[in-house]
Amino acid sequence: MFSFIPQIIKVVRNKSAKDVSIITLFQFSLGVFLWFIYGLYRKDTIIITANLVTFITLAVLLFLYFNYRRRV
Repeated sequence: MFSFIPQIIKVVRNKSAKDVSIITLFQFSLGVFLWFIYGLYRKDTIIITANLVTFITLAVLLFLYFNYRRRV
């Protein structure tokens, strides 16, 4: 769930997202989103919560990517 936190910290500290792969972020975000939908379908709060937290960290990283990409 929190595996992207170190990447977020690195991007913020360096004010650069040049080491981030946007394709990987989009692919992983899609997978997490689909698992979230599956959790809703199953009404499983553990699947929903885990994937929602992961999706939020990915959304923060995507925001930082597009924010710092312009500055490079």
